[in-house]
Amino acid sequence: EKRRCKKFFMFVQNYSEDDPKTHNGFDLASIPMVEVFKKFSLSDDTVDFIGHALALHRDDDYLNQPAKDTIDRIRLYCDSLAKHSKSPFLYPMYGLGDLPQAFARLSAIYRGTFMLNKPIDEIVMEDGVVVGVKSEGEVARCKFVIGDPSYFQNKVKQTGSVVRTICLLDHPIPNTKDSDSCQIIIPQKQCGRGSDIYISVISSSHNVCAKGKYIAILSTTVETDDPESELAPALKIIGRTLETFTSVSPIFEPLDDGVEDKCFVS
Repeated sequence: EKRRCKKFFMFVQNYSEDDPKTHNGFDLASIPMVEVFKKFSLSDDTVDFIGHALALHRDDDYLNQPAKDTIDRIRLYCDSLAKHSKSPFLYPMYGLGDLPQAFARLSAIYRGTFMLNKPIDEIVMEDGVVVGVKSEGEVARCKFVIGDPSYFQNKVKQTGSVVRTICLLDHPIPNTKDSDSCQIIIPQKQCGRGSDIYISVISSSHNVCAKGKYIAILSTTVETDDPESELAPALKIIGRTLETFTSVSPIFEPLDDGVEDKCFVS
């Protein structure tokens, strides 16, 4: 299995979209990923690992979709791991809230303007195209608007829900060599589900909690009427918790691409 897996990774690493000699006879834009796996005779366990731990697919729908996306995902993972050595993932100091702050600082350099603590009263449209945003009687004119689904209830549809539990711990995750951060993925087949369960762990080394404390974020796609119980396999892995906070959030998708009315839903 190791030899077969090595051949597969060599194919992925050598693949170049502009060089047909590296395609191994595959048209990745049309052939489903399951056929690529079959070509290399990879076992189900290896396919599970590659598809969920490397390509980060949440379910097995990708197996019947064009292979190009999965190959690109695997290359990105491998390239990131090679670049950063210990992990392919980057996490901002002080938590995810530092991402919008970094964007704000960079945007200011290019003369971006920020209007903070301003409620959005109306998305102003003319002839079916957005022309501005109205707030407290003032209108900021624009060529297009980018916003989350809460601003465009008539342009989105709910496609599911995600359950998340944030856990405060006083110990590292067992069997991780006392690592101060980690990501654990439980493939859906291993817990009798249709989608994976994710465990993301961060600690004081990221300046997100006090020294000696850890934060574990558990999440998965809701599949039953008891969302909280769906995270039981993850809770078993992380061990004793000091506090837990659970929420269920809807997943929205835009009804169109926003090209016509210039309203782009993030």
